[in-house]
Amino acid sequence: MRRGAFAALCLALTAGFVALGIWQVERRVWKLDLIAKVNARINAAPAELPTDWTADHEYRRVRVRGTFLGARETLVQAVTTRGPGWWVLTPLVTTQPPRGIVLVNRGFVPATRRDPATRQSLGGTVTVTGLIRASEPGGAFLRSNDPAAGRWYSRDVAAIAHVRKLGKVAPVFIDADATPNPGGYPIGGLTVIAFRNTHLLYALTWFALAALSLVGMALVIRGKDAR
Repeated sequence: MRRGAFAALCLALTAGFVALGIWQVERRVWKLDLIAKVNARINAAPAELPTDWTADHEYRRVRVRGTFLGARETLVQAVTTRGPGWWVLTPLVTTQPPRGIVLVNRGFVPATRRDPATRQSLGGTVTVTGLIRASEPGGAFLRSNDPAAGRWYSRDVAAIAHVRKLGKVAPVFIDADATPNPGGYPIGGLTVIAFRNTHLLYALTWFALAALSLVGMALVIRGKDAR
């Protein structure tokens, strides 16, 4: 009786592990497709800002013209390959359709360039090329944004627009490319694009466990037959 119950358990585990392995294979196909789409977007020629916003627009390369509202910039804490510092998010009033305001992450500044007075002032119409990025609501891991205190740990478009009294803005922001800014700061082009893809390893692990479960069931049945 116990052998039969153990064999049934092994069979159930085998089915479960196989299902998990298949799920990881499907996830791997989805992830590879996502990586291919993102690579195509970031290497495409710059397009105009879309008028409707969907998840398919993230990492799309765009070019937009407008004037910066330098007095309403927001500094968001950042850790980059250049060390710790801040992202400089500045509202851009677009002069091309769709007209409106979009936040632009103009790039990184170290502590010595945090004060706008240490950077060249903005003026006139500019052209920005960069990648569309999704808003980052709430804050970072274990650190919530504190708008009242001016402490920002994530690029939360809606919250920044509310605090800066920008009215209606695009629900995304633009990560500016590495085109040098006047005076050298902020430093753009530091977008990190990395998608973890360990689904094949997980799939092989689940399939190996399924095989071990079958071996266990076979040993139990063989032991029963030997008697």
